[in-house]
Amino acid sequence: MIEKKNILSIGHSPVLRIFWLSIGMVFTGVGMVGIVVPGLPTTIFMILAAGCFFRSSTKMYHWVIRHPFFGNHVLQFREGRGMPKKAKYCSLATMWAFISFAVFWGLPGSLAWVKSFIVLSGSAGTFYIIKQPNLKK
Repeated sequence: MIEKKNILSIGHSPVLRIFWLSIGMVFTGVGMVGIVVPGLPTTIFMILAAGCFFRSSTKMYHWVIRHPFFGNHVLQFREGRGMPKKAKYCSLATMWAFISFAVFWGLPGSLAWVKSFIVLSGSAGTFYIIKQPNLKK
């Protein structure tokens, strides 16, 4: 189990710990905004924050994985147990809805390289999500 490991014994310098803590705080802020803004995901940003806190702050890592709203989802993912099928479908549908909006309506036609990058990134994300095991309860 991930949380039994001594998180700060991995040899990071104080500068790296501050770096990871700062990035984790940014991801946490975006994740918290995602709780109230429709269409902005929360869990993925909290998974990223947990990864950053794992490298920097035991206290913050435990706060994320024990949070009543998203902690269970983050911990299941971090332990490699996967995602529920419904979450996979929902995340893929939301992701591609926003990608479609950006590519077809949100960006001017002169930014073809940006549109290509967005579609490529979405394809990589889709592959990653599909590759995750289905969570067994």
